[in-house]
Amino acid sequence: MTTNNIIQLAAQAIRAAETLFITAGAGMGVDSGLPDFRGNQGFWKMHPAYAKAELTFADLADPQWFTTHPHRAWGFYGYRYHLYQATLPHEGFAILKKWQDNTPNPGFVYTSNVDGHFQKAGFRPKHVYECHGSINHLQCNANCSDKIWSAPNLNIEIDPDNLLATSTLPSCPDCGSVARPNILMFGDWDWLSRRADQQRQHYYQWKLAVAKTRIVVIEVGAGCSVGAVRFMGQALGGTLIRINTREAEGATISIAMPALTALRAIDDVLISQTSA
Repeated sequence: MTTNNIIQLAAQAIRAAETLFITAGAGMGVDSGLPDFRGNQGFWKMHPAYAKAELTFADLADPQWFTTHPHRAWGFYGYRYHLYQATLPHEGFAILKKWQDNTPNPGFVYTSNVDGHFQKAGFRPKHVYECHGSINHLQCNANCSDKIWSAPNLNIEIDPDNLLATSTLPSCPDCGSVARPNILMFGDWDWLSRRADQQRQHYYQWKLAVAKTRIVVIEVGAGCSVGAVRFMGQALGGTLIRINTREAEGATISIAMPALTALRAIDDVLISQTSA
């Protein structure tokens, strides 16, 4: 089947959908200019200081750094925080939102991304489930309480050569201990999941409300390594449109293209059908 035929099939499915469930991994953010690290070479190429220290992405995404070397921890997460804050969601987010808004029933978003870009793009917060948490929310590293608070305006100065935080670190408003992002990290037993748990409840409520509707799942940029994102879309049932540059196989409609390229192509078909 040609690429054009596949795009046509995707457009037909979306036009017939009564609700859309969007699932997204790191590949969704690549067209916004955000990194999608696959293996250490890409990460180390971007950050040679970490290569010199032989620190991998998984090594740095370890909650222990906030206890043993908080300036290292906030150098890594502060850099990511500022990167996500300064980056605008690409046009594909607006396309997906338009499609959801045009269905008879409200849609939902499930994502492993912690950048908050779906909310930034205008998706309703109560219809977004961030399974790994959010870099825009903090918790106490000392676990003095179960409080999770919003952090919309952090100003963390970073040494660009070594990616170490050089300014005052975010702290807990109750006990004064170092704060950490409310993100599920590797080997993380202290992540406070209360906010994500509330989002999960919103998802279950939505799922119950749309159980008898024609559901189309659009999975974008979630490779096989992000098992939770793929599982959620597959488990819901309905037509599954999988957009992934390298690992698109296994869906009802598989599109081996970058996120924005595929979303624009599908939208062009939908627009042309509307104009016809």
